[in-house]
Amino acid sequence: MEPVCVFDAHCDTISRCWREYEGLDCNSGALSLKRTAGFGRYCQFFALWTADGYTGYPIGGDSVERAYHALLRCFKDQMACNSDKIVQCRTVEEARHAHSHGRSAAFLSVEGAELLGCDPHRLDEAAAEGVVAINLTWNHANVLSGAHNDDPERGLSSLGRRFVEKMEELHILVDVSHLSEAGFWDVAEMARRPFMASHSNAKSVWNHTRNLTDGQINAIIKNQGVIGLNFYTGFVGGSQNLDMVRAHLDHILALGGTANIALGGDWDGCDLISELPAIDSLPKLYEHLLHHGYSEAVVQDLFYNNLMRVVSQR
Repeated sequence: MEPVCVFDAHCDTISRCWREYEGLDCNSGALSLKRTAGFGRYCQFFALWTADGYTGYPIGGDSVERAYHALLRCFKDQMACNSDKIVQCRTVEEARHAHSHGRSAAFLSVEGAELLGCDPHRLDEAAAEGVVAINLTWNHANVLSGAHNDDPERGLSSLGRRFVEKMEELHILVDVSHLSEAGFWDVAEMARRPFMASHSNAKSVWNHTRNLTDGQINAIIKNQGVIGLNFYTGFVGGSQNLDMVRAHLDHILALGGTANIALGGDWDGCDLISELPAIDSLPKLYEHLLHHGYSEAVVQDLFYNNLMRVVSQR
């Protein structure tokens, strides 16, 4: 089999490198450049993320500011240390250029807008640093919106709407994973560009607040956005194996999402299902899908092409 091409929409590896003082090239986590060396073309969204209990000081005030800049420095340092293997990219064209020179492509995202103070004016700074996508919330509500499990009936505030408008002006992808359902529908109503759910599954398959309803999936399809399949045990549910992952995929495909499904492994962010413990196990999923009758084209779209399209159209 030819080397598998991978574009994954979410990992927490930079936060892990920061906390554990490990490098991106070789580490004890689920994602390293040593693990991805066997892929063909490889692109990865690296999220900057932290929360209370992980920073070493309470979230709030300027501690968030310090955490954001520390994480950003960690990302930039890892890009510099491994510049022969991976390069930060802002566009599909830059990613293709990296591939042509034998390097992987790193796209930067922010998980939880409180890392930017929930301030639309900070988005210019983020865009200048190469941030390509932002989750409006993590697992707690903020001044922009409710979250999936905290104030879930609250949608976008007026500030949240300005934040989304500014993101679209700057061609930063709006990421609705973790967002309240009310906030999701506000984004869907106002979005003028494709948006994504970087690491969420199908709620009809496994009923979790982090998974998407059929209505939400249909809205992302209508918007020409993308959904990244998440391999966290709690979101996969059921038997927590490749067949269960396939059940989520089948459900999204049945709703018409062939062009709207991608990978969003959540590497280094949670307990992953036993058959996908690290990113270098992805070829097992690729072969599993081919064995169960999926066409090569559908699997390649899932693994790489669909997310490339959305990044190009943001």
